[in-house]
Amino acid sequence: MAAHCSPRGEDRGSLRGAMREWWLHVGLICVPLLAVYLHVPPPRLSPALHGWHSAGGSFAFRGSSVFYRESFGAVGSSDVVILLHGFPTSSYDWNKIWEPLNQRFNRVVALDFLGFGFSDKPHRYSIFEQASVVEALVAHLGLSDHRVNILSHDYGDTVALELLYRSDQKRSGHLTINSLCLSNGGIFPETHYPRLLQKVLKDSSFLSPLLTRLINFPLFSRGSVWGGWVGLGDSVV
Repeated sequence: MAAHCSPRGEDRGSLRGAMREWWLHVGLICVPLLAVYLHVPPPRLSPALHGWHSAGGSFAFRGSSVFYRESFGAVGSSDVVILLHGFPTSSYDWNKIWEPLNQRFNRVVALDFLGFGFSDKPHRYSIFEQASVVEALVAHLGLSDHRVNILSHDYGDTVALELLYRSDQKRSGHLTINSLCLSNGGIFPETHYPRLLQKVLKDSSFLSPLLTRLINFPLFSRGSVWGGWVGLGDSVV
C-alpha cells in the first residue's frame, strides 16, 4: 500500500528546508565578515580627531566615562552654549563652527552621548538617559545655576526636546534653558525616514561592530547623514 503524505506535512517539510537554506546563507555571509572583523585593525584616528580628543576631558556617569569638550571664548559675555550632536556621529560634528561659536559665547560645551564617539559604550541607550547625561555634565561643570543656550542636530534634537520638557515641568536636575535652536532632525516620527546605514547601526546587534570596523570616511560621507542647517527649519524657543 502506498504511503500517503498530507499537504500539511509537505508544507512543514518545505518550511524546514527553507529555514535550513536561510541559515546556511546567513552563515555564508557572517563567517567571512567575522573573519574580516577579527583580522582588520580598527581605523586609525586622524590628526584632527587626535587633537579634538586631546583638547577634551571626561566625567563619570553611572559608572561610564562620558567625553566632553569645553572652551572659553568671548570676553565680557556670560552666555553658555551646549552642543548636542546627531546620529551616528559625535561632538566632532561641531569642529568647523567651534571657533565662530567661541567668538559669540563665553563658554562652548559639547559632549559625546553614551555609545558615541569617545564616550563609553556599555549598553543600549534611551533618549531619557542621554538627557540625564547632559544634565549631569551641566552639574559637573558648575553650570546648574546658569541659563544655557542649546544648539542641537538630528538625534540631539530629540534629547533637547526632552530637556525642554523637564525644564518646563521643573523636574529635579533640569536645565534652565535660555534658548533652544533645533537644526534638521527627525522631530516628527511619522515624517522621519532614517537611511539604511542609520537603521543597521541602530537595530542590528551583530552587524554594527562589523560596520564600524570596516567603514571609512568616504563611505560614511556618502550617506549624507549631516544635512547642514536646513530641513525642518530652525526654531528658537
